[in-house]
Amino acid sequence: MLKDAFSAIAGSPRPFDPVLEQAGRIILGKDREIRLAVACLLANGHLLIEDLPGMGKTTLAHTLARLLGLHFSRIQFTSDLLPADITGVSIFDRDKSEFRFLPGPVFAQLVLADEINRATPKTQSALLEAMEEGQVSAEGQTRALPRPFFVIATQNPSHQIGTFALPESQLDRFLMRIELGYPDRVAEKALLAAGGQRAQAEQLAAVFAAADLPAWQEQVAAVHAAGPLIDYVQALLDATRRNPAFQHGLSPRAGLGLLAAARAWAWLAGRDMVLPDDIQAVLPAVAAHRLRTTQGGGPALPEDIAALVRSVAIP
Repeated sequence: MLKDAFSAIAGSPRPFDPVLEQAGRIILGKDREIRLAVACLLANGHLLIEDLPGMGKTTLAHTLARLLGLHFSRIQFTSDLLPADITGVSIFDRDKSEFRFLPGPVFAQLVLADEINRATPKTQSALLEAMEEGQVSAEGQTRALPRPFFVIATQNPSHQIGTFALPESQLDRFLMRIELGYPDRVAEKALLAAGGQRAQAEQLAAVFAAADLPAWQEQVAAVHAAGPLIDYVQALLDATRRNPAFQHGLSPRAGLGLLAAARAWAWLAGRDMVLPDDIQAVLPAVAAHRLRTTQGGGPALPEDIAALVRSVAIP
C-alpha cells in the first residue's frame, strides 16, 4: 500500500509540499525548522520550541493549525496556573442536580503550551498523561483526547527571570526540540516591510482536513528502515552511553523516536525508505534536549551532536 501511495505521487508535488511552501511564506527564512516541525507532527510526536520571546514560535503554531485544519487551543502558562486550568473541572448543574465536566483547553487537536516553563512543575506535569497516553484522568474518570493530538510547547531560555526548568521526564515527552533563532537579513527585511506575519497566518486556508492526517501518519510509520540502518541507530545510541561528555546516554525510547522522526523526514522527501542522511538530519532535534553535558549540565550543543555523528561509522 505504501509503495502504491508513493507511485501515485511520483513525478508530482509531494503531498505536504503546499504546507511547507505556505508556512515558509509566513515564517520567513526558517524552512528547515518548519520541515522539522511538520516531521514531528507526522511522526506522531510533540514539539518543544525554545527561544527568546518574539521569534515567531506562536506564529508557527498558528500557521500549522490553519494549514492542517486542526482545532487549535492556546494555553498561556503562568506561575499561578493550576492543573485544572489545563485539564478541565467539574461544575454542579443545578437543573440536572449533577456534576458536569467542563473540558479544559487541552481538549484540542493542536495545543500550544505557550511559555511552558513559566508554570510550576506541578502544573507542567498536568500535560504528562495527555502527551504520553492521549487521555486525561480527572476526578476518577479517564477521557480520551481528540485525534490527532499534537502539543507545541514554547519555552523561554532558562536564564530568564521567572522560569522553572522542565524535568527530564517531561523533556522526554517531546519528540523534538528546535530553536528558530534570529532571521537572516533578507528575511528580516521582508518581515519588517510586511509589518509582521500573524495577520497573514490568520488568513490561511486549510490544505488538508484534520481527518486526513492519521492516514499520512500511517504512511510515515510504514516507511522502511533496513537492518543496517537499525544497526546505525543502535550504534549512535551506544556511543552516547559511552561518551564521557554526557551525564547519561539516550534511552531505547529515544531510539524509537529517532527512527520515527527519520521516517517522517524521508517521507517528506518522497522516499519510502530511511537513509543515514535522514537520521543525521533529525538527530540534533531529537537528541540534544535528552542529553545533558557533564560540564555545566545543560543540553547537548550542536558541536556535541556533530562530534557524535563523526564518531560513528555509517554501515
